[in-house]
Amino acid sequence: MNIKNKIAERVKEVPPSGIRKFFDIANEMEGVISLGVGEPDFVTPWNVREACIYSLEKGMTYYTSNWGIFELRKAISSYLSQRFGVDYNPKNEIVVTVGASEAIDLALRAILNPGDEVLIPDPSYVAYMPCVRFCGGKAVAVECRVEDEFRITPENLRKYITPKTKALILPYPNNPTGGIMTREDLEAIADVLRETDILVISDEIYAELTYERKHTSITNIPGMKERTILINGFSKAFAMTGWRLGYAAGHVDLIGAMVKIHQYTTLCAPIMAQVAALEALNKGFEDGFASVEYMVRQYNMRRKVIVNGFREIGMDCFEPMGAFYVFPSIKKTGMSSEEFCERLLMDQKVAVVPGTAFGSSGEGFIRCSYAYSIDNINEAIKRIRNFLKRI
Repeated sequence: MNIKNKIAERVKEVPPSGIRKFFDIANEMEGVISLGVGEPDFVTPWNVREACIYSLEKGMTYYTSNWGIFELRKAISSYLSQRFGVDYNPKNEIVVTVGASEAIDLALRAILNPGDEVLIPDPSYVAYMPCVRFCGGKAVAVECRVEDEFRITPENLRKYITPKTKALILPYPNNPTGGIMTREDLEAIADVLRETDILVISDEIYAELTYERKHTSITNIPGMKERTILINGFSKAFAMTGWRLGYAAGHVDLIGAMVKIHQYTTLCAPIMAQVAALEALNKGFEDGFASVEYMVRQYNMRRKVIVNGFREIGMDCFEPMGAFYVFPSIKKTGMSSEEFCERLLMDQKVAVVPGTAFGSSGEGFIRCSYAYSIDNINEAIKRIRNFLKRI
């Protein structure tokens, strides 16, 4: 029996993640400096870790409600209200998930029928398109250009809407570009969407990580909250990547459909991670989210260092206003994004991610994370300068 023939076609059609290829190679090399991983280099604060440890000591090792611990959902509701000015009922409009990634998957599975189209800004996070295809939907890339600061524009959005369009994924602040959408940008998008019955999946995992202006959620725009599933989590702003805890907020019918899938496939997020997340929020309410604000200040310093570094060595570099990535252009080299990354890794032992890992519009760019020390960033820039001199 040919086992490969038993694999679902929709799975076989999806290529492996373009990010992992380079890190599998880099992990086998010595002396590599990586600017590739999208993960905070801060350790989860001790009070959060201690809350988890204490929960285990108390024997809290059981299932929770499918929706998540009610106290945590109440805290999430208060957090969204205080930080972003949007209100959700913790009883039936919020579900706790195993990371924001599960929330995205649940949202898509809850709304998609075979053949439904989902509009996805390109470039964007690598998981969106595969998740749509795994659901039997059709992922439609909406080109976002550096000239527009990688924002999705109303003019461009209109070009891709068809009678089959079911949803728009709105991933801002954006991975990999660091682009953001201002309130004015969102209002222009909302004007287009109000003419349709298109749903919005708003991935706001980097909402806390913005510079020079605060994040605006599309749920704040009149007429958008009811049609939007808001996705967020604790990985980025609270330095809790390995805890795998996220959540979704939205209309009771949409969240109810997501919970129906969640209760059959996952049951609930781990209780100890939920307890830790509750502590993270409660501490934040007490001290004004001091640890989050500290991380933002640190990232902002690194952002300036890496942008200036790329520009000083002659690379065009869009200035990101959110997340912790830069997306410099390598078009002057005449190389493809993948060739540039392969040669840079082999020649100078610097690992970065080709822009094409995030969509075809990423050709001619590379993604670099600045969730690393300034010393590592400066050393990486030095090596990239040497590489550019050699080619």
